[in-house]
Amino acid sequence: MRNVNTYDVRSEQSVLETNKVIRNTYMLLAMTMVVSAITAGISVMLNLPMIVAFGSMIVGFIMIFILNKKQNSAAALPLVFLFTGLMGLGLGPIINQYLGMTNGGEIVMTALGMTAFTFFGLSAYVLTSKKDFSFMGGFLAAGMIVGLIAMVALLVLPMFGIQLGALHLAFSAFIVLLMCGFILYDTSNIVNGTYTNYIMATVSLYLNIYNLFIHLLSLVGFLNDD
Repeated sequence: MRNVNTYDVRSEQSVLETNKVIRNTYMLLAMTMVVSAITAGISVMLNLPMIVAFGSMIVGFIMIFILNKKQNSAAALPLVFLFTGLMGLGLGPIINQYLGMTNGGEIVMTALGMTAFTFFGLSAYVLTSKKDFSFMGGFLAAGMIVGLIAMVALLVLPMFGIQLGALHLAFSAFIVLLMCGFILYDTSNIVNGTYTNYIMATVSLYLNIYNLFIHLLSLVGFLNDD
């Protein structure tokens, strides 16, 4: 009788668990994208004010901490849909700003297409190559700190009459590159079994796509601004 190696059994179980996390993550991500698209569409039609966008971001930030604590509970799934629905609602006022520009519809669709192409391209590369991008963690953390400092500066300095037009463009370009790095990093962690909870894996990828879209929208809008 053939002896079964305990390590091989554990390894096979680990692969099955990882594949389950991958499958559940992308299924849930697709559903949350639909929910966000619906709430964003409602927000656009209702022409909600910009305060809604700021409010949704603040509530969304708080909900990330709640989701982190509830990720293994039965409440996690409905909370994810509530979170992504609120984030989609906050997208409406931002999209309406660009729709009001010349070729506004084209700007939004271009940014959306670029976001989808970038996400699927980077994700497909990691899923097929299974390359480990965990080494990027430190660089991405540093990038987030730099991004937060820059964001505060962009909000505060104009109060003192300092014009920062070019820096807004540079900031959006920086965030786009940072989100591309996070897509590689997070997908790698899912594929290589570092992320064992598909709820938080979904939230991570969702936020990458959300921020990527907003800042690609900013770049495309700037380039098309007459």
